[in-house]
Amino acid sequence: MKFKLLSKREKSTAEKIVDAAFAVHKVLGPGLVERIYEVCFCHELSRRELKYQRQVDLPITYDGMIFDEGLRLDVFVEELIICELKAVDEMNPVWKAQILSHLRLTGTRLGFLSILTCLLLKTASIELYYNLCVLVAELLQIRIIRP
Repeated sequence: MKFKLLSKREKSTAEKIVDAAFAVHKVLGPGLVERIYEVCFCHELSRRELKYQRQVDLPITYDGMIFDEGLRLDVFVEELIICELKAVDEMNPVWKAQILSHLRLTGTRLGFLSILTCLLLKTASIELYYNLCVLVAELLQIRIIRP
């Protein structure tokens, strides 16, 4: 099976997102609420000349009907990449399933799940999900850990 490689635009945007997330973590460190990390993350995206939308409603189509029942993307960057930010100490497997569902529902190929409250920058992690096929939830998972 062949999969379409990421475009230069997708790669460049993803690199800027990772840099923005680490910049926020480096300056703010642990102990704040998710909303604070989100607004600072979006400021960093702006500094990198990336367009974004915050708290984007995500409707669900089921049985021919559209339901708008509170699903939201934390940050949608350049209408290309979903960013879910978490202000917690540990990863919850439900969030991985959530971002995969968001990728499938939006037809988007890339998503980040960022934990921004680790005590040490070197242990901070951002997980990148690469949706290889919109209809089938196959993915390539890359864990990025910076020293």
